[in-house]
Amino acid sequence: MKRLYLLLLLTVACQGLKAQYDAAFTNYWALQSYFNPASSGLDGKLDIQGGFSMQLTGYENAPSTMLATADMPLFFLSPRHGVGLGFMNDKIGLFSNKKLYLQYAYHQPLWGGNLSMGVRVGFLDETFDGGDLDLGDSGDPAFPTSEVDGVAFDLDFGLRYTRKDKWYVGLSSMHLTAPTISLGDDKQNETQVGRLYYLTGGYNFKFRQPRYALETNAILRTDLDAWRGDVTARLTYSGEKLYMYGGLSYSPTVSVALLVGTVFHGVKIGYSYEMYTGGIGALNGTHEIVVGYQMDMNMFKKGKNLHKSIRIL
Repeated sequence: MKRLYLLLLLTVACQGLKAQYDAAFTNYWALQSYFNPASSGLDGKLDIQGGFSMQLTGYENAPSTMLATADMPLFFLSPRHGVGLGFMNDKIGLFSNKKLYLQYAYHQPLWGGNLSMGVRVGFLDETFDGGDLDLGDSGDPAFPTSEVDGVAFDLDFGLRYTRKDKWYVGLSSMHLTAPTISLGDDKQNETQVGRLYYLTGGYNFKFRQPRYALETNAILRTDLDAWRGDVTARLTYSGEKLYMYGGLSYSPTVSVALLVGTVFHGVKIGYSYEMYTGGIGALNGTHEIVVGYQMDMNMFKKGKNLHKSIRIL
């Protein structure tokens, strides 16, 4: 129990958020359709993304998070319509939180850019494995002694404005219904999932040498009680056959992270290492990997694909 209690304290400290349900990704800029459903179909392509995060390296029962998303435009209706789906599995100690969802977005040209609105519906599944809990001889009925789980309906909403390939700003809210998850057949244990709000933005700085650019992103997460902010800057190189980036991310009072990535045969691969600044050792940070792939879905387009993404990553 002492190890479980210590792990919970460390997790709260490293996330920089108190009582917030969702995991924080260092590569949030690459997983935008998860943080804001209004991003669905925004690239005009089938966009598949995946991320895996191993947090608090070296600690027993340390948290880990896996995320897989896919989104695309509905060209048979109009490229203004986008849809997506995703699955997340967040595990910490004896707890496992899963989310399965579908989302829809509508993109409206406005003022030289695009105004997008998205909605997401899904289910939250929380599991607690009480069979591995060592309580000694206490016999406390408040603690399950076997695996228990519960499911609840979830609803998210988002807005985003994108100005070509220059800048964007987005606002989204997770868990609008503030669902309560009851665990087990007897429903003695409950988890209240609070609303969480995201404010995101990004700006691309172009250099005289067109192959280079400085891409900046920021995200603010809050439940109106506590908050966490991240600011990221990446220097990118775009050649005829090679794309690479390297950069830094900073979260005040929480962490500093190093990011590197490339595109290899159309597959995007990125890695980051997050070092916490709250007294945890530099070698006990978070390893995170993101992979992605895009494929043109416009079956009516003629000739070579000259599409340029309007999503700022």
